[in-house]
Amino acid sequence: MLMNIGYFCNTTNWTKKPYTQILDEARDIAIYCDKNGWDSIWFTEHHFNHEGMESCANPLMIGTDIAARTSKIRIGQAANIITFHNPLRLAEDIATLDQLSKGRVEVGIGRGVYGREAIHMNIEADLKDQSKNKRLFEETLTIMKKAWTEKFFSHQGEFYTYPAPDFIWQHDMSPPSEDFMDLKTNKLKKISVVPQPYQKPHPSIWQVVDSTGSIEWAAKNGINCIMWIPTVKTLKKRFEIYKNAKSEAEKKDVPIGEGISLVRDMFVAETMEDAEKLAGKHMINYMKWVCHWRGLGNHMNPGEELPQTKGKLDLLNYDFLHKRNMLFGTPDYVIGKIKELQSELNLQNLLVWSSMPGVKHEDAMRSIKLFNNEVIPKIKTVKTKFKQTR
Repeated sequence: MLMNIGYFCNTTNWTKKPYTQILDEARDIAIYCDKNGWDSIWFTEHHFNHEGMESCANPLMIGTDIAARTSKIRIGQAANIITFHNPLRLAEDIATLDQLSKGRVEVGIGRGVYGREAIHMNIEADLKDQSKNKRLFEETLTIMKKAWTEKFFSHQGEFYTYPAPDFIWQHDMSPPSEDFMDLKTNKLKKISVVPQPYQKPHPSIWQVVDSTGSIEWAAKNGINCIMWIPTVKTLKKRFEIYKNAKSEAEKKDVPIGEGISLVRDMFVAETMEDAEKLAGKHMINYMKWVCHWRGLGNHMNPGEELPQTKGKLDLLNYDFLHKRNMLFGTPDYVIGKIKELQSELNLQNLLVWSSMPGVKHEDAMRSIKLFNNEVIPKIKTVKTKFKQTR
């Protein structure tokens, strides 16, 4: 079995480079990965981040640029924050990219994690009301799927109604049809989105997930998952939750690991010391940004209790993170950690990134090339026997 390898291109600008340079560096990574047979590249969506931790506001627009410069690599979003967008416009934009790339799109979706973004992008998506945000997420996705799979469709929900009630359509060059209108009143009954995706019925959908509820919901609704931070032991529980829910929904035994991508922070260097020196402090800075809201819970093993500290992030240092979830070190070290993921999780899809905020582009590219040349050949074909648990 082949393991899929992708690059998680979370563009950052901690050192305040010109934005054109950020784009050029993302292109460098994408073109290199495409030429060297990587399976996918994924761009993020974040807004108002003047600090520079996350600098990509539109993964679809950047994906369109990348599609024009590459030929094989699949282009994903990790993720489109669909609660921020009009569902019809987002469905059109994704379908357009899928057409432009001739079917190379992987659709990533999420609900959002930063309140500063949500409240200003869509008042209905305010993260202070998690229940409402979740309902908006589910309704938005429902509309997008309808737009992609039905020639003409309608929708009436809590947030959106399509077509608009009592809208009259009459045009000499638009032949009347009961497929989309009431022939007596000329009121629209359905609408149609153009284009629909190149891939049928639509591209694969991946949801960024953390909670048990989100994992189960994705599995039951035929959606793949993207996970990131947890330790192997915690991931194993989450993988099993997804497997069990997916098996129940599909009424068959789904192998563990199927339908899940794992993001891992990666920096390969000639020595363990060089990996820490070139990227360690930058990874810690980024994780401090993330853990300001999340705390350290996602980094803990099942049943683990961390010692009490004055500040909630006092334990967050290189040694704390490295042993838990980082692929930082020599090629042999990183190979060993990935083989552990294969053995314990039957991991089939791995996304890595080296371009953390503050890491020099030339250092990130050196790490990517070392990973490509010395790690991928050893882990691309999964030979490690998966450890079944009963």
